[in-house]
Amino acid sequence: MVFKRMLGALGVGGPSVDTVLATPRVLPGGSLSGEVRVKGGEIPSDIEYVALSLVTRVEVEHGDSEHTGTAEFFRAQVSGPFHLSEGGYHTIPFHLPVPWETPITETHGGALHGATVGVRTELSVARAVDKGDLDAVSVAPLPSQERVLDGFARLGFHLKKADMEAGRIQGVHQQLPFFQEIEFYPPAQWAGRVNEVELTFVADPHGLAVILEADKRGGLFTAGHDTYGRFQVGHEQAAQMDWAAEIGRWMDGLAHHHGGGHPMMGGHDPYGHGGHHGGHYGEPHHGHYDHDRHHGGPGWGTVAAVGAAGLIGGIVAAEVVDEIGDFFEGDEGDGGW
Repeated sequence: MVFKRMLGALGVGGPSVDTVLATPRVLPGGSLSGEVRVKGGEIPSDIEYVALSLVTRVEVEHGDSEHTGTAEFFRAQVSGPFHLSEGGYHTIPFHLPVPWETPITETHGGALHGATVGVRTELSVARAVDKGDLDAVSVAPLPSQERVLDGFARLGFHLKKADMEAGRIQGVHQQLPFFQEIEFYPPAQWAGRVNEVELTFVADPHGLAVILEADKRGGLFTAGHDTYGRFQVGHEQAAQMDWAAEIGRWMDGLAHHHGGGHPMMGGHDPYGHGGHHGGHYGEPHHGHYDHDRHHGGPGWGTVAAVGAAGLIGGIVAAEVVDEIGDFFEGDEGDGGW
């Protein structure tokens, strides 16, 4: 994977940069390797630094408004100052660690619609900074995550799309200021009770939080509401579990759950999408899987969330998205990738 761009901020005849990824496909918690190749322009240049960052597209909701920006969720400086002669070359090898909570962008060998992750290169010369183009990276699920996704497939759930939401999930140890939601349409056996189910993974080196949210249909005399739960498990255990059975039992248990949590801002919102700050959203379910690691074993537990406190660190306002919009819209632009 190669991208190339003449650094316009540095003027015509300035240096150009190519970033070559040796590992364009990676797992959460893994690393990307490759090299940055800088070529001198028509005049000598003193490069101040070269930095690489991982970015994704994130939705931010506040009240009735919503906008999408770009979150830089990991950044590393891969080179300090160096001199570049006229027409000269400088190569910088790198190994870029990938956070465990990085959103996955593929499942079952295919692209996950709505999920995008890219590597952005930044080069500074004489205090003029050019962030360059983006190189798409495919993030495959961990074996533990793949096992959960297989469970959904075995039950007949149909993948709808994925997106990244700004905010933090209460009760879950979360490093990044956003989380991924993978949305499914339910199979026929639950379609009459549930509109869709959203799946969120929060991974770390030791294990995986599996968070489900079901959008329950309303009845003749009842309003629709959301029901949710969490399963905390180690990676090895998750890879051996029968997730189709676990998810199926949780779905069946929804028939016995009649409370959707605390109403707020006009409706239940367990992930704080309404922009509510600092609250404890949601209440315990009343089903068989509403316990959390009782008796030494993992189980479905309750989950709530805290909304995003304004534009979280690293989120770029919507008007800035144009700089990197071509990447997320699938336009090759200058990069030619």
